[in-house]
Amino acid sequence: MTRAKWSSLGVSLLIVVLLVIWMLTGELKVASEEAPGEPASEERSLTRVEVAPVRAESYQPSLKLQGQLEPWQSVQVSARVAGTVERLNVQLGQSVAARTVLATLSTDGRDKVAARWQASIRKLEADLAAARRLRSSNLAAETEILRLQSELAAARAELAVADLDLAHLRPAAPFDAIVNRRDVDEGSLVQVGSPLFELVQIDRLKASGQIPQQSAALVHPGQTVDIQLLDGTRLVGVVSFVASAANPETRSFAVEVEVENPDLKRAAGGSASLSIRLPEQKATFVSPAYLGLDGDGRPGVKFVDEDNRVVFETVRLLSVSTEGAWVSGLPQDIRLITRGGGFVSEGELVRPVDASDPRS
Repeated sequence: MTRAKWSSLGVSLLIVVLLVIWMLTGELKVASEEAPGEPASEERSLTRVEVAPVRAESYQPSLKLQGQLEPWQSVQVSARVAGTVERLNVQLGQSVAARTVLATLSTDGRDKVAARWQASIRKLEADLAAARRLRSSNLAAETEILRLQSELAAARAELAVADLDLAHLRPAAPFDAIVNRRDVDEGSLVQVGSPLFELVQIDRLKASGQIPQQSAALVHPGQTVDIQLLDGTRLVGVVSFVASAANPETRSFAVEVEVENPDLKRAAGGSASLSIRLPEQKATFVSPAYLGLDGDGRPGVKFVDEDNRVVFETVRLLSVSTEGAWVSGLPQDIRLITRGGGFVSEGELVRPVDASDPRS
């Protein structure tokens, strides 16, 4: 045999000897018939979520409506007798007190009619007194006395009508108001029912709006209302009336608000935003980004409970803006999931990390 073959044979024998020695001195590994046990839950990798502590606060929600401002009182003063306007006693925009005479119409002989009935009444009263004296002496019949009494009553009624016609010649303001419109000039001929003046009371205003049927139970007389005009002016009012039945066409309830306007701001007839203050309640302020929907489409938020499990709680939206949302229905204190909520499901055990911790 050549030297190369003896070298290969020697190496092979050396390897065999080393394997025999290792097998005699090493540990034998025996396959186990049982599967290894599950690792403990603490050893499993939990999903990390960022949480932030959030506490419910006292919050006063409001119901926002679009409404319209109107004068507290508005009346169209019209002619109640025919005649000619002899004198105008007020000007446009003038403030007038109640019972102020606004204009004077021509008498057209109505004063003469009243004077004639006054004279007739005096004569009938004298005739009736004489008849009663004669009756006491059985010199006058009872029917004569009854006739005079009837004629006297009719004359007094005619005088009352004549006096009323004379009073209607001087139409007066029914309440403290401002002359908002004048429809006649001096010398104008008016008939019964012709418009003369429009009077409005604006030291107090009336705001009106419509409440959605789902919110009608929340509004009651006496609640405070914040009112904002289109120019940014703000007024404060009080709910004075809430309709008991809804409008059959809109299914909404009419509401009226009494608004004090001591500065006589020119707001009557314009539109305004109404914000009715509702009773205070506990609510939580969260970012709209943390709101989600359940299977029925109801809004809610995810947070972590004391056992570090995910909870999804439906909420009622009280107010939503770009800054955040006020919601009710959550516990007093929660650990709100601020990051990672989309990767965990309700009831899942998670590893919460404080969002304020820089190491998170």
